[in-house]
Amino acid sequence: MDIGKKHHHAVVIDADGKRLLSRRVMNDETELLQLIGDVLEISRDVLWAVDINTGIAALATGLLLNHGQPVAYLTGRAIHQASTTYRGEGKADARDAFIIADQARIRRDVSMLRPGDDIAFDLRLLTALRLGVVHDRTRQINRLRAQLLEYFPALERALDLTKKGPVLLLTACQTPAAIRRMGVSRLETWLRNREVSGAGALAARAVEAALAQMTALRGEELGAELVGCLARSVTAHNDEAAELDARIEARFCQHRDAEVILTLPGMGPTLAAELIAATGGDLTAFASPDRLAGFAGLAPVPWDSGKVSGNLRRPRRYHRGLQRALFLSAQVSVFWCPVSKTYYDRKKKEGKGHKQAVLALARRRVNVLWAVIRDKTPFQCAVPGAAAT
Repeated sequence: MDIGKKHHHAVVIDADGKRLLSRRVMNDETELLQLIGDVLEISRDVLWAVDINTGIAALATGLLLNHGQPVAYLTGRAIHQASTTYRGEGKADARDAFIIADQARIRRDVSMLRPGDDIAFDLRLLTALRLGVVHDRTRQINRLRAQLLEYFPALERALDLTKKGPVLLLTACQTPAAIRRMGVSRLETWLRNREVSGAGALAARAVEAALAQMTALRGEELGAELVGCLARSVTAHNDEAAELDARIEARFCQHRDAEVILTLPGMGPTLAAELIAATGGDLTAFASPDRLAGFAGLAPVPWDSGKVSGNLRRPRRYHRGLQRALFLSAQVSVFWCPVSKTYYDRKKKEGKGHKQAVLALARRRVNVLWAVIRDKTPFQCAVPGAAAT
């Protein structure tokens, strides 16, 4: 099936590659159920194949899995590359569907879709939404910085807009004159009433920046209005992200491996939830920790040719979300786990950069994560000297 937003195109071929059916169907339950029935009338021994496994393909793949049908997944990139080996250069849904079917027929390394557990599915939706909110917040913060630079650069330098307090301050005071009128004492009281940590130091920095600029630049009035709107938008994104964090943690804690995963240093509820969402909630789907590392893009692949051998490079096809969760957790563990710190320092002494050292640590931690989940045993930090040997 060549998956589309409004319509899918289905092509059925036999073991010899002969086309038995070609039909365009709407992304609608009634038509999809009719297609499943018609295909099963042709043969009960069917392998379904799709080039998209989420989003617009959710209804089709969900109906197939609910009816006990095996569904193979071939990436869009793999189908695109394979299409160059077929006769003709045209692009049509029917041709793409035939290529998908033919590749599923001749290949023996296709990945099969699994239903997965409900917790992993919910976490995939929640973590994806949270990531979108974080990206939107980052864009708004960048716009806020750019707007401040137009008329109040001293305040932009003085405030860390990634933190709650400075953004909250900008919802009330946006111009040098307004901050000077408030003064350190009143501004500190206003911030303390809103439970801002470090209110005194923040108020002092803001007033110092206001005293450093006595000139009102052109466009200050409108710029201040826009800064206030942007600051309120960032605050709303902060509140939304905090609410999503609470929902993610609550749902993740219901997973059977939650307690064990959280014992691994650097694995908080959010990153652990991203791990569960990326793997479907069941690491036994991977034959070994090496397979899991390859799926996460942490295992180098050979790049040899002719007499040149022994070359390794980072893979190009891997799950970005899973690598992100493993990389960030490894980076955090350096500050809290003596074993991780020792291993990281050893890689740095070998000449690796920070990113390379963290990737190497993340790869090592995949083995540990695999073991603690397999044995249902919490992680226990060993003696640093033993880890370095």
